Amino acid sequence: MQITGFRTRYLPHLVNVALFLIITLVYFHPVLEGKRLKTNDNTVYISSSREIAQHREKYGEEPLWTNSMFGGMPAYLISTHFSGNLVSAVDGVLKLFKTPVAAIFLTMAGFYVLLLLFGLNPWVAGVGAMAFALSSYHFIILGAGHNTKAYAIAYMTPLIGSIIYAYRRNAIAGAIMVAWFLSLQIMANHLQITYYALIVLLLFGFTELICALREKRLIGFLKTTALLMLPLAVAILVNFAALYTTYEYGEYSIRGKSELVSKENETSTGLDIQYATQWSYGIDETMTLLIPGFKGGASKPFSTDSKTYQALRQNNAADAINQLPKYWGTQPGTDGPVYVGAVVFFLFVLGIFVLKGPDKWWLISAIVLSILLAWGKNLLWFTELFMNYIPGYNKFRAVSMTLVIAEFAIPLMGFLTLNGVLRGSIAMMDLMKGLKWATIVTGGTLLLFILIPGLAGSFVSAFEEGQIPDWLRSAMIADRKEMLRGDAFRSLVFVIASAALIWLYINEKISLKMLVPVLALLILTDMWPVNRRYLGPGKFVSPSQFNRSFSANQADKFILADSSVKRVLNLSVSPFNDATTSYYHQSIGGYHGAKLKRYQELIDSVMMSEIQMFIGALSNAQSEAGLESALKTLNSINMLNTKYIIYNPAANPITNPYAVGNAWFPERISYVADSNEELARLRRLEPGEVLVTEEFRAMSDSGSDAAPLNEEEIILTSYKPNELIYKSFSSEKRVAVFSEIYYPAGWQAYIDGNPVSHFRVNYILRGLVIPEGEHEIRFAFQPSSFTKGNRVSLAGSLILFLVTAGFVGSTLIRRYRSG
Repeated sequence: MQITGFRTRYLPHLVNVALFLIITLVYFHPVLEGKRLKTNDNTVYISSSREIAQHREKYGEEPLWTNSMFGGMPAYLISTHFSGNLVSAVDGVLKLFKTPVAAIFLTMAGFYVLLLLFGLNPWVAGVGAMAFALSSYHFIILGAGHNTKAYAIAYMTPLIGSIIYAYRRNAIAGAIMVAWFLSLQIMANHLQITYYALIVLLLFGFTELICALREKRLIGFLKTTALLMLPLAVAILVNFAALYTTYEYGEYSIRGKSELVSKENETSTGLDIQYATQWSYGIDETMTLLIPGFKGGASKPFSTDSKTYQALRQNNAADAINQLPKYWGTQPGTDGPVYVGAVVFFLFVLGIFVLKGPDKWWLISAIVLSILLAWGKNLLWFTELFMNYIPGYNKFRAVSMTLVIAEFAIPLMGFLTLNGVLRGSIAMMDLMKGLKWATIVTGGTLLLFILIPGLAGSFVSAFEEGQIPDWLRSAMIADRKEMLRGDAFRSLVFVIASAALIWLYINEKISLKMLVPVLALLILTDMWPVNRRYLGPGKFVSPSQFNRSFSANQADKFILADSSVKRVLNLSVSPFNDATTSYYHQSIGGYHGAKLKRYQELIDSVMMSEIQMFIGALSNAQSEAGLESALKTLNSINMLNTKYIIYNPAANPITNPYAVGNAWFPERISYVADSNEELARLRRLEPGEVLVTEEFRAMSDSGSDAAPLNEEEIILTSYKPNELIYKSFSSEKRVAVFSEIYYPAGWQAYIDGNPVSHFRVNYILRGLVIPEGEHEIRFAFQPSSFTKGNRVSLAGSLILFLVTAGFVGSTLIRRYRSG
């Protein structure tokens, strides 16, 4: 009896978990050889977090600030360990196999939990988990290095399942699971995915409320809703340190409100709509959910056996192949399409015809909404509606990411449909009719594109229109048509096979034991080769190859020989969209989705124009004097103490004699009315002049701004990213300017150990009034949000552990007493 009970209750779960791990390890088999996944975002993370990691290792503390990017910024959204969050240890155990293995394994496990909470047979749930996790988007984001997004999606699915379980089956057990999964989901640190999970839950909640009203169980619904506020509060407490610091930083980041006033005297808030919708899914591109190559796949070049390459060779232009992407959609570029799989899509369409009950409607609503939002600028009125009126929506970019919702809801609805088929809860007549129409609709659509591929469009992107000769255009069109036809045909094969499999089962030609493994095999055969296109073994490199990505070039070596604290501008890369410079240097550029708003405004209004003028002057400079003249005009660059400018990584950099140094006494202070005037005046700043807004006049006008004497100086004597110490000497009380980023939420100034107030100058820098004589000035980054937040996180963690232990203990005691 005990053996039988074990087989029934535990064996399916153990087998499924083992299969999840085996499938993931086989797919990512290069990790078993010690290889690492090389991705752009991983390179960005390593480069931008290196100073943070070095400080952490050397001093055993969190620096919370780094000067390696954009002149300096908080480290909260780069790399910060929150010691008060004890649940992070559980997260570490779950990620034992490391990225990317852990990400896909947890994605399978999470969806498996979701389907079990819906009451599915474990073997069917296992197949559903594989189907969801093998969706192309999960592999595409891992190939790009979007690891936090991958883990946020992995934890999102059991979170949603736990909430549904709380409403429909066991409120207390569901609430406990919600506390854990929500804590882990927030900890993944991708608030955009958390926001999308909230959208899904609101749609479910609205549907559940309507059902509660109809079935006269509103009181129970309200009680469960009230109960679920407790795990929500606990999860927030567990992650309070991260949430609080992020919230605090948000006010000053590009997600916050600008102090610049427009012509209409309105202040901007949230992301610019053009920026947020830059990556918008094309309306017709939505067909990639069923046909992965509908728009050419990824923005990768055509292969050497393509008609495009042959045409280029015939016209002596073969080298141009790398400039011609297969993708021809409306996005600026893409790493690959969102493809849920032909088998899964067919099950979803079948569900449209045969599934009954509230789950069908909130899932369809979620799918439709996510698709409409993903269209972004291609359905601008709808996007503007959400950007302007839905709280929080305008804080996130890349609206195409909303397809995460459809990618979740389509397989869930598909396997809920399959569950209904297997349990016999769908009338045979309805099932046969639905199977017929699902096959006709899905298969017919695919057949239509196979026979008439021109229905997909011109096969030439808007970026290519009018830019390529006719001989090349016809070759590219032929290749893209062939890709669409090929993928439509393979999807048709899987649709017919899926329909046949279900028909055989409902007509009792095969058993459940036959259907489950065959369905799993169909899904693996469908998804495996498609995912290989975007994340295959070629993406993995040996540790030595990986480390060579960070080898110092000649320019790096020259700069590193100078031990002074200085900043670098790298013009050999896109300076404000590349983080590699930050690996070795304090860069005035970088790459981050939430940089300081004032710094972004400085880039847009001053820095970019100065850099463009400098590049033009540099190419025309005939002498050293001409170069110096060009350097002299870089007001915003010079005030950040940019001592070196890299223009060729294989050569020594340009040494900038006009870099102002770590700190200086200005010759003249000019007061301006507001931030608008301050930013405008920076373009024509005179030597020795600094700008202060009227807001800070009272803090600055007590210090002299007369030309400093030769013996007066202020020098940096000690550097840490979170602590800067200077020695100063002046013959009278003076205003000093520091080439460091002004950030009031944590930076505290001290003179001779006594705390003093500092103020903002030149739009982004720090200013301080220093008494006459010799003094020690110290700036320390000590954000109270981090300290207080960790205490709250510790309390929340202890509450979660104690409540869970109490629930598990009481459950075991009840079971023991009941025999």
